[in-house]
Amino acid sequence: MARTPASLVPDPIAEHNRRLGRRGEALAARHLTGLGMEVLDHNWRCEAGEIDLVLRDGRVLVICEVKTRSSTDYGAPLEGVDRRKADRLRRLGARWLRAHDSHPEDIRVDLVGVLAPPGGPVEIEHVAGIG
Repeated sequence: MARTPASLVPDPIAEHNRRLGRRGEALAARHLTGLGMEVLDHNWRCEAGEIDLVLRDGRVLVICEVKTRSSTDYGAPLEGVDRRKADRLRRLGARWLRAHDSHPEDIRVDLVGVLAPPGGPVEIEHVAGIG
C-alpha cells in the first residue's frame, strides 16, 4: 500500500490556527472600519514577511498586526508582539510604501489583539501607535 508523504497530510492544529487567524483579522478589520479607518490592503506579502492589515486613518497610513487567540492559556494576544516584531512591522511598512509609491503625511504601527474563545464573547483590544 502506498503511503502519503507527511507533507501532504493535513495538520489539524495548523488548519485551526489559520482559520482562527483569518477570523481574527476579519473581526479586527470590522472593528477598525467601525472607527472610521479604511482598509487598503489585507495580508500583503513580500519576501521579508507579511502585513496583516494596511489602513488609512485620515491622512495617516496604518500598518496593523493582528494577534488572535482562543484562550489566554499562553498569554493575552498582544503579548505575542515584542520589540523585534514591532521593528519588523516598521520595515515591512516602508516596503509597502515603496511598492505602492505611496507618500502619506504620517505612518504608524497599530496592534489589535482578538480573544475569541469557542462559544464565548469576542474581546478586541486596539493599541494605536506602538513605540
